[in-house]
Amino acid sequence: MDEELQLNVPLLRRRVPNLTTAAREAGLRAATVSNLCTGKIPVGRAEVRTLVALASLAGCSLDELIIRGSGLRMIETGIKALDLLAPIARGGTVGFVARPNMGQLVLLAELMLRMKKRGFATVFWDPVRDTPGIEHVQAQSDFRHSAPEELFQCLADLREEKDILLGVDRSKVLSGELLALREKLKENGARPITIALVDTKCEAADEEGAYGPLDTLWRFDADLISRSIYPAVDPIASTSTLLEGAFLDAVHLAAQQRAKKLLRRYREMRSLVTAQGVDKITDADLQLYKRGERLESFLAQPFYVAEPYTKKPGEWLTLYETLEDVKRILDGEMDTAEPSELFFRGRLALTP
Repeated sequence: MDEELQLNVPLLRRRVPNLTTAAREAGLRAATVSNLCTGKIPVGRAEVRTLVALASLAGCSLDELIIRGSGLRMIETGIKALDLLAPIARGGTVGFVARPNMGQLVLLAELMLRMKKRGFATVFWDPVRDTPGIEHVQAQSDFRHSAPEELFQCLADLREEKDILLGVDRSKVLSGELLALREKLKENGARPITIALVDTKCEAADEEGAYGPLDTLWRFDADLISRSIYPAVDPIASTSTLLEGAFLDAVHLAAQQRAKKLLRRYREMRSLVTAQGVDKITDADLQLYKRGERLESFLAQPFYVAEPYTKKPGEWLTLYETLEDVKRILDGEMDTAEPSELFFRGRLALTP
């Protein structure tokens, strides 16, 4: 939609200091350029030749000049469980809720690596705390800062040309420093900053609303950890505001709802099956149980940052591929496969 297009004004003004004069010399009306910069004229109503001329003046592409999508929309991570069940909102905030040794910092490091593949800049607001696993995050950060002033300048410069993934420790939320940073960064025409909040002290798990308002919540699950299913993100308790509005297409939303319904029923039966065996459930429930077991196995996925430890190459699935394979499990096409055949892999093998 037209209102979802914005001009990257900071980039334009930085690269063309005397914008009015340069625009006039390029044959553009100064008033038109001014109105585009202030938003009085929507970018979608601008003449193509005007936008092309501005991009030429700035020495950039139209994709760099025009920021697409000011509203909430999903960022694909290539991680099956996250994209299906609790997707990230571009420019939103995602909170990690975990106890010690659940892999939250490994997941943040993996997320940073994957976002770099998508052209994001990755920044870490370093809490300067010796926390096991934090070195993985630091290694995947393009920029690391502990001082708020340095961090602000870094973000202000980067967001003129790139989307940013910013990793932040909960201590910065509690101190009020993150709120102060958000206030300073409020400006029009710059690319969004997506914030990932982790809790290096692992105290958030015992508190309601531990981070304040979130667009996405990833709650880690001890049962998944005990069975070495990673990412160990609870498929029922984890959620996203993208699931509450018209932000996902109907195919994604339908698959997500069916998957959560199946996994919820599967989890309800797990304790009974574990204690007394499958003989205690009906044939219909047994079919659901087995499909839930297959889906849970399929949602386990090798990470790029864990390759030295797992000896398995990282896997990236597009959302389309994830939805297609999940539908095959839900529809019973994989009923003859053992859960172990679906575990910790990428795509399912296609039948001839």
